[in-house]
Amino acid sequence: MARILTGIQSSGKPHLGNLLGAILPAIALSKEQHNDSFFFIADLHSLTTIKDPGLRKENINSVAAAWIACGFDTKKNTFYRQSKVPEVCELAWILNCFTPFPMLANAHSFKDKSDKLSNVNAGLFVYPVLMAADILLYDADIVPVGKDQKQHLEMTRDLGITFNKKFGDTFVIPDPQINSQMEIIPGIDGKKMSKSYGNTIDIFQSDKKLRKNIMSIQTDSLALEAPKNPSTCNVFKLYELLGSQKEIQTLRKSYLGGNYGYGHAKQELFELIVKIFAKERSTYNELISHPESLEKMLNEGEKKASKIARYVLSRVKSKVGF
Repeated sequence: MARILTGIQSSGKPHLGNLLGAILPAIALSKEQHNDSFFFIADLHSLTTIKDPGLRKENINSVAAAWIACGFDTKKNTFYRQSKVPEVCELAWILNCFTPFPMLANAHSFKDKSDKLSNVNAGLFVYPVLMAADILLYDADIVPVGKDQKQHLEMTRDLGITFNKKFGDTFVIPDPQINSQMEIIPGIDGKKMSKSYGNTIDIFQSDKKLRKNIMSIQTDSLALEAPKNPSTCNVFKLYELLGSQKEIQTLRKSYLGGNYGYGHAKQELFELIVKIFAKERSTYNELISHPESLEKMLNEGEKKASKIARYVLSRVKSKVGF
């Protein structure tokens, strides 16, 4: 049995890019018979940027509701908040003491912001070590990641291998599962869909707001009667990720045939999203309306996660003399 581990930051409500690039593929893995999935909400990581406790709580509920609404089975698997298993912080400190400074100085999470060091807090600098603790604490075999997190997972492997060489077999060394699709989901402006770019599509909002969101997707200014190139259109690229082959080919013919406007294409994308995610949207809103249900499911997962965390941490502490 392979243990799959993945986390998502509580930095906001999951958007369409999160669903297609991370949540739905991870849930599909969790449904495979021989996989044991540990999925967590990385609320400690979010503290590097979000200081408002009310907003963090709201984001945690949104993330939890999205995972469960999309079909994650919390009884078969383990679903928990990172902050509710404090052993991760103790392991992070131990790993920090074995982490070379140049490794952290070379991390993308630090280098991308190092041009203005006054905005870089210590938590951001040691972010990769906390991520390593997240993974090594649970004997994870496989970690699904996008290309942007590949470097951090390589650091996790390096830290685990170095520790094992010094103290004997202690950590399971995880293998990455790179999800290339995560890199190609366009936002409403054509860039990679990201909260930091403000270009996301929130499928869990009301129909009226969702339609307005989709109608804001940027397109060129070709006239209604002109044939259009589906390969260069952000609307078509999104539709292609969601529609059946028949639906995609029908839309392609409409683009190439002319007398078909981008407004028509956006309406079709809106209707497709509403159709595909009808159940998920309904379940999400029901869960958000009953946060006590989310709390109960997370508490149960945290009890399971804590048992394994205590076992692995005791193994580590005995090796270093605590």
